[in-house]
Amino acid sequence: MTTVLLHFPDEAAPACRLAKACGLAAREVECHRFPDDELKLTLPLSEAGDFPETLVIYRSLDRPNTKLVELLLLSRHARGHGVSRLVLVAPYLAYMRQDIAFHAGEVVSQTIVGGFLAELFDAVITVDPHLHRIERLGQAIPIDHAIALSGAPRLAELILEKRPGALLLGPDEEALQWVAQAAELTGLDHATCRKVRRGDRDVEIQLPDTPLVGRAVVLMDDVASSGHTVARAAEALLAAGAISVDVALTHALFAGDALEVIRDAGVGEVWSTDCIAHESNAIAMAPVLAEALAALI
Repeated sequence: MTTVLLHFPDEAAPACRLAKACGLAAREVECHRFPDDELKLTLPLSEAGDFPETLVIYRSLDRPNTKLVELLLLSRHARGHGVSRLVLVAPYLAYMRQDIAFHAGEVVSQTIVGGFLAELFDAVITVDPHLHRIERLGQAIPIDHAIALSGAPRLAELILEKRPGALLLGPDEEALQWVAQAAELTGLDHATCRKVRRGDRDVEIQLPDTPLVGRAVVLMDDVASSGHTVARAAEALLAAGAISVDVALTHALFAGDALEVIRDAGVGEVWSTDCIAHESNAIAMAPVLAEALAALI
């Protein structure tokens, strides 16, 4: 066999969708956690002849700290058993937001984690990474094949089906790239709010100068974590006369009670891609990932 896709039990569904789309064999990694939190990984590849020339590892890096150790162990083990090419499919890529030192002494995680992945893998495929001060993923992960895809086109298709005529709105200026892309594909109106952040859970939203009374609005962004930015935007929109507010996201990170916070703010539907497994998943990214992966293997 020349290419195998490895995945973990908690991501079996999206990984197997990708494997099927690419015509690859999908194999599951067994993971045991000792009482002291050390990991023991067991691969479904034991004999020398079982290891392929190219190994694809599917691991989305939400809740990333343990997963980064998993990748270290897997990649070093695979190299030691003759795998010549390692490809990481990480639909969500962690540690990209800290791209500069905002205050003296802060560690810039983007380049450090990016460099770590570059040492382990020959190619990395991800979706909508948090790249707001650099132009290319390769500036964070310095390898020839650092590929950043977008969930916006798939989300745009769903929004047009579910809410024809909706206003696409970014909860802050950083969301403009996804909102504009979706608007171009659908022909829907779009705008962005302005966000003033005072803390992780303390934000103020300023609405755009756009007619809102009687409009169905879809808030669109790459990721929701605490949910407070989306919640404050939804509250302001409904107070300004919007008849409905729904949310479309690439990454449903949703830490803690984030989804409840969003629902309590009056949001109707929440649609996300399966880059992070979540009850809100409405879009499979396998077709998009498969096209990029097929070009590498």
